Amino acid sequence: MSEMLTKEYDNPMCRQAMSLPELIRSQYEDLEVKTRKVLSFQEIFNIQRVVLTGCGDSYAACMATKHVFEMLTGIQAEVVTAIDFGRYYSERHMGVDCQNPLVISVSNSGRVARISEAVQRAKFHDCFVLGITGNLTSPLAQNSDKVLKLDIPPFESAPGTRSYMVSVMALLLLAVRIGEVRGMYTMDQAMDYRYDMKNQGDLLEALLPQMAETCAKTAEEWKDFPCFDFVGAGFDYASAWFGQAKMLEATGIYSMHINSEEWFHLNCFAKDPEHIGTVVVSNTTNPGLSRTKDVIRYGKKLGRPMLVITDGDGAEGVSCVTVPTPKYPINMPVTQFVPMSLLAGYLSAMLGEQYGRGCEGPWSFCENGFCVQNNEIVLK
Repeated sequence: MSEMLTKEYDNPMCRQAMSLPELIRSQYEDLEVKTRKVLSFQEIFNIQRVVLTGCGDSYAACMATKHVFEMLTGIQAEVVTAIDFGRYYSERHMGVDCQNPLVISVSNSGRVARISEAVQRAKFHDCFVLGITGNLTSPLAQNSDKVLKLDIPPFESAPGTRSYMVSVMALLLLAVRIGEVRGMYTMDQAMDYRYDMKNQGDLLEALLPQMAETCAKTAEEWKDFPCFDFVGAGFDYASAWFGQAKMLEATGIYSMHINSEEWFHLNCFAKDPEHIGTVVVSNTTNPGLSRTKDVIRYGKKLGRPMLVITDGDGAEGVSCVTVPTPKYPINMPVTQFVPMSLLAGYLSAMLGEQYGRGCEGPWSFCENGFCVQNNEIVLK
């Protein structure tokens, strides 16, 4: 039955997800070379602190790789929203010795106004800016000291799935390179990290058919729910954040992201728990795994319909989707998010929803990114 659902409700968002194995392999070949060359040895050794910034999916990609940057490079890293960096970030922490911090700003289009504002402010205060974008003529590229160019092959339009994964890959490969140059591990170890990333394409390809069937079946069961919860902690939080973003974009249904501890302080008190679709991201190598398991246990007690995204054996009595198990946990973000796109894609197709409400009616101001690209730039 679920296999029939995947065929009946096939849609562009799910086709983006199904295209990811080949995209991983091709983008690895492109990005592996670029990330080794984009920063000089001296620029890498100058780094004392890293600030990752972006909006929307790009912000999620920054969150997905923040801990990896610190683990691989030994450098303090923080994730700051573009509006916070552009308008609130303290000047005392900008433009210190050797143009620190390194500000890595991510935007595939490079045209988002808040990103432009953030990098312009970073440059004004003498930070060193690395832009990651697919558009060399964009404000992001024009205001960056160095640019890591993304070249994502064209594909039918849908809420960002391919672009998100490529942004994550670019950031991970950049972190591997910085740690390699700074002597945190050998060149052989660095290459093993990289090969493990490329191998995620093959692992994902093997799991995708069952992953799609489970997500389609879950969508069929959840299609009448009024809201959704996405829960994850630490390494898994970005995937939960990404999940609520895709659900809002694809279906328009109210969705929330939250970490596993705060869930007990807040979301577990939501009324009508039997009608709240709850997605829990549960990486078996996550230091917060025990608290994630608590969410699953008490969620079941509340009667919440649950879907667990895991690289492990899952949990008794709840639906589970198995994602690839990388040799190195740092590569988990490359594929962990995929069930989120499949679930949101199937739900949008079953409900007959247009992505982004079709930018029609009261949402017409969103067409062609107008509301995020055409607004005042404030520099201070």
